[in-house]
Amino acid sequence: MSPRRILVVGPSWVGDMVMAQSLFKTLKAGAPCEIDVLAPGWSLPILERMPEVHRGIVMPLGHGEFGWSKRRALGRELAGAGYDQAIVLPGSFKSALVPFFARIPRRTGFRGEMRYGLLNDVRPLDKAALPMTVQRFVALGRVAGAPLPEPFPRPRLVPDQANQARLRTEFGLSPERPAVAFMPGAEYGPAKQWPLAHFAALAEELVQRGFQVWVLGSAKDSEFGEVIAADMEESVINLCGRTQLGDAVDLLAMAQAAVTNDSGLMHVAAALDVPLVAIYGSSTPDHTPPLAERVAIRYLRLECSPCFERTCPLGHTRCLHEITPDSVVAALAQLDVLPQPMIVWPR
Repeated sequence: MSPRRILVVGPSWVGDMVMAQSLFKTLKAGAPCEIDVLAPGWSLPILERMPEVHRGIVMPLGHGEFGWSKRRALGRELAGAGYDQAIVLPGSFKSALVPFFARIPRRTGFRGEMRYGLLNDVRPLDKAALPMTVQRFVALGRVAGAPLPEPFPRPRLVPDQANQARLRTEFGLSPERPAVAFMPGAEYGPAKQWPLAHFAALAEELVQRGFQVWVLGSAKDSEFGEVIAADMEESVINLCGRTQLGDAVDLLAMAQAAVTNDSGLMHVAAALDVPLVAIYGSSTPDHTPPLAERVAIRYLRLECSPCFERTCPLGHTRCLHEITPDSVVAALAQLDVLPQPMIVWPR
C-alpha cells in the first residue's frame, strides 16, 4: 500500500511550529505517511530541519489576513495532490478553508470558530485533560478518544552542518571557547522579558569564566544585544538581526548552553537538546514548557502569576526582576555547564 498523504495546516508561531514536530512523529509512528505542512514562509527553515516533513508549502497570506480568494485558489491548486487527510492545528475559521477547498476527504481539527462543515472530523477540546499545547497537537494525530502515546515523542531538529561551518567563518566565532546563547527577546511583550541588566550581569560572569556569549534574536532585538554586549564586544557577540531563523537553529546547536525567556527560540533550543535555562514571568511552564531533559526552569509562581499580559498590570514585573543572575548561574551549574560551587563546611 502507498503511504497516506497528510496535509497539516501549521501554526503561526515559532514555538508552536517546533512543538508540531511531536505530531509529525506521532503520525509517522502510527502508519506509513507522507506529511506536507502548509505554513508561513518564515517557518520553512524549521520544517527543513524536521526529517518527518516531506514538503513545506508557503501560505501566501500574512498573520491575521483573511484572504478568501487566495485561500480558495490555493485549495483548488492542492486538490490534485491526492491528500487523504488534513489536520488543522490553528483554531480559527479561516485556517480550515484551504483543506475544504482542496476537497480533502478527512479534515481533522478541534471544535473552533463555527467550523462545522469545513471540518468533518471535529474533536472536542478538553483543556483540563490536555493542558499543554503539544498534547493537543499530538491528540489530533490519534484516533478520536485514543490515549496519548506515553511518553509522547519530543521535537528533535537536525542542524545543517555546512551552514554551521559558514556561520563560524562569517562571524568569527571561536571554536575553542565554549559559547552560551542568550535569547533576550519575547515577541509577545516585555512581561516575558528578563531584565537586560540581569542578562548583562550574567554575560560578564560567563566571560570571566572563559565563555563567549552569542546574543540571538530578530532585528527588533538588536538594541537588547547592544546593551548586553556593552564593553564586552570581543566576548559577547550581538547577532540579533544578522541571521535568519535557520541560522539561529544552527548556532544554537553549537552552543554549550542557552539562557532564554519564554519564546520561540526557547523551544528551538529544547528541540536541539541544548542545556537550557528557561525564564518565565507572565506566562507559565505548565502550558508550554521546553520539551527536553536538560532544562532548568526559573519561575517564581508569585501570587500575581501567571497574568498572561503583554505588560505587567501592576507595573513592577517582580516575577522577572526577582529572578537574579546568581540563580541562573546556579541553574547552569545544576545542568553541569558550570562547575558546582564548592561547599565549605564549618570546622
